[in-house]
Amino acid sequence: MRPHEEELTRLRAQRDVLLTERRRRDRSAHREARADLKAAMKEGRFPTVAELVAESEAGALDDFTFNLKTGGEVRLGFPGARAQSLAFTDGVQAAQARDLAEAARYYAAGWELGSPGRSGIRVHFPGTRQERLVPADEVFARPRA
Repeated sequence: MRPHEEELTRLRAQRDVLLTERRRRDRSAHREARADLKAAMKEGRFPTVAELVAESEAGALDDFTFNLKTGGEVRLGFPGARAQSLAFTDGVQAAQARDLAEAARYYAAGWELGSPGRSGIRVHFPGTRQERLVPADEVFARPRA
């Protein structure tokens, strides 16, 4: 059995080397993709959420992928919600827009992104319960592929 155990140990060591190289390549590809995305956002190829709301008159929020200016992907609204949403306020009241048409109506009526006393967009990271309130010019929208 000793020769077989030695062969098995050698094969496991080769497997570990290959898995390490695969993880290194995956991390490198992910880092490059995120750097390319951040460069595209800085060049202005993708609109911010504020620009998207101001320019759009129809469409679904789920037609877009949203990223923070750091490149991380986020979803709009509350964690655990079935659909993404944007909060609007007129200074006293708050309302949730579930699509771009509804958001355009609130924007045209003079409502601002955020809630009374707190401007910004509520975002959460996919698959987590972690949420943040970020300025509307720090979240970018890109068409979903």
